[in-house]
Amino acid sequence: MYLKKLSIVNFKNYGQAEFDFSDRINCFVGDNGVGKTNLLDAIHYLALAKSYFNAVDSQNIKHEEEFAVIQGDFIRDNHPEAIYCGIQRNKRKQFRRNKKDYQKLSEHIGIIPLVMISPADSSLILEGGEERRKFINSVIAQFDRNYLENLIQYNHALLQRNRLLKDINNSETFDRDYLSVWDEQLTGYGQKIFETRKDFIEKLLPVFSQFYRTISGEREEVELVYESQLFGNDMQALLKESLRKDLILQYTTAGIHKDDLEMKLGGYPLKKTGSQGQQKTFLVALKLAKFDFIKRISGMNPILLLDDVFDKFDHSRVEQIIRLVAENNFGQIFITDTSISHLKGILEEINIDHKVFSVSHNQTILETE
Repeated sequence: MYLKKLSIVNFKNYGQAEFDFSDRINCFVGDNGVGKTNLLDAIHYLALAKSYFNAVDSQNIKHEEEFAVIQGDFIRDNHPEAIYCGIQRNKRKQFRRNKKDYQKLSEHIGIIPLVMISPADSSLILEGGEERRKFINSVIAQFDRNYLENLIQYNHALLQRNRLLKDINNSETFDRDYLSVWDEQLTGYGQKIFETRKDFIEKLLPVFSQFYRTISGEREEVELVYESQLFGNDMQALLKESLRKDLILQYTTAGIHKDDLEMKLGGYPLKKTGSQGQQKTFLVALKLAKFDFIKRISGMNPILLLDDVFDKFDHSRVEQIIRLVAENNFGQIFITDTSISHLKGILEEINIDHKVFSVSHNQTILETE
């Protein structure tokens, strides 16, 4: 799996740009704020039908323009794949694969496997459980269509149950039979999601631990602990037990939408005890484990996007990461950095095919030697 060509029009700070890429390593180099990350986000759009950073599609259109277009020519299993994304203000975005429109965007998820590593990933450690649930979902949904459909149906049922709880509060009427319809759906879909998540974390942990040790050279034990109310409990019973509380709060307090993933280093919470370097190493190892997991399930190397991941890493750790991802078990890689000097010596030493693109404030993009 790799991206041969990328074309963008009116996307974020770019009016128009086109690229021909190496099937191995591609580097975007330039000062902060010139739009290097936006190029990675365009690739992310084509793979996962959305921005990595901004969920509102219209906000990714260049200022004062009415539309944006992203097009990519991929090679997937030795066959060409033409992916088109068109965004217009106040309209539903268009997504096409080989000139055919998707009926549902969820049909596209998994066609172009991709993993992105970004400074924004710090939210996995610093923010609430929603961010960590999004991480779990983003991995599983790329290879398990049933999981994605179960998640969509669960969220729909949750939305309807919460609306009913508010209606009951406002009208002071209570139709228990109507509520039970949504309880049954939440129970059915929730149990399947729980089992899939539990199995995923069990398989991810040893791979993640190995990546952490390889990158850091350290011996601390790292852990990912899946926390769910469904361990040892029946969801139907949980919903009944929490009903009085739910009626007061007007939302559903029990279920897999409350799941979390505890991150530990040396037996202690990473958020409280990990240094900046340890936290960053933890996140890089976690994303590389995500890469490995998707690869084993899909049989394809996902495209790997590394956005400014080498900041605050010493030279030896940067070299270790580059050598690790340059091995044959990884595929096409895109890297952003402020200086090619961080990477050039390493790339030349390991003798791997690569292209370097210099990005400037006036949107000039030059391919350099």
